[in-house]
Amino acid sequence: MAAPPAPEPTGTGGSRRWLGDRIGSVEVLAALLILLIIFRDPLAGMLDDPRLQTWTTVFVSIMVQAVPFLVFGVLLSAVIAVFVPRSFWARALPRHPALAVPAASAAGVVLPGCECGSVPIAGSLIRRGVTPAAALAFLLAAPAVNPIVLTATAVAFPGNPELVLARGVASLVVAMVMGWLWLRLGRTEWIRMPRRPELEDASRGRAFWGAVRHDVTHAGGFLVLGAMAAASINVLVPERWLQRLADNAWLSILALALLAVLLSLCSEADAFVAASLSQFSLTSRLVFLVVGPMVDLKLIAMQAGVFGRRFALRFAPTTFAVAVLVAVAAGAVLL
Repeated sequence: MAAPPAPEPTGTGGSRRWLGDRIGSVEVLAALLILLIIFRDPLAGMLDDPRLQTWTTVFVSIMVQAVPFLVFGVLLSAVIAVFVPRSFWARALPRHPALAVPAASAAGVVLPGCECGSVPIAGSLIRRGVTPAAALAFLLAAPAVNPIVLTATAVAFPGNPELVLARGVASLVVAMVMGWLWLRLGRTEWIRMPRRPELEDASRGRAFWGAVRHDVTHAGGFLVLGAMAAASINVLVPERWLQRLADNAWLSILALALLAVLLSLCSEADAFVAASLSQFSLTSRLVFLVVGPMVDLKLIAMQAGVFGRRFALRFAPTTFAVAVLVAVAAGAVLL
């Protein structure tokens, strides 16, 4: 005789399941719209605040710049994850990890994109069997040395072609150094790749769109958090501080390195911001251009989401230090 069905649990667990079954994205959106209608008058008054207007402008500009390249990177990531066989990477990259690092760094030259797209691509490369050192070298090189970024830098600095060369060389060197450092000091347990059930036991078409949905919602959420933090810092830091720091050569280098992290600009647009900082030396602005695509708030947040916080807490500070040192050395030789 069949056992009677187990009674539905009561209490917290049952209410959680009930809420999970009843409340979805549509209900949340409807609740937000109702709240906006109720509080429309105080919100309208807040929007007249110049500081809030500046915050909104910075936040929206970061999102507008980053989202198209994030989508491009997500689509390319899904193609790599679903349609490219593991054997391809075994043939495309040298078998020795130390040689795979410069090969992966050079691959960034031919793949247009920004740091927002390089994070999910690097995650797919690791899932497809690429050694993490090579994938991380690609992650750092692709946003800084691709044709779009170098062309934008040449347009922003028409009278300083040596700055374009210095940016490309310094960024490649940083990417390779970080890849080799990972081979020497990195540990596999520092990378916590999330499980991807949407890629298992599914047709290629369903797996492709499942991967796209996962990466857009996952990486996009961290992009929003990073953009919010960057906009907040942009409003809180007084502009007069920059002028005072520009008068000291070493402090100006550190100041622009930190500014690149805080502003979280897309690599396709950062050259125009650097060109506007005319009170700073070319070497300081080179540091800004090398650090920005490799270490910024939104990128750190996305790395923590894709690879885990243990990875981001080690990788980001080390990349920052290496990027500053290499950029200063490149500026001393090439500028």
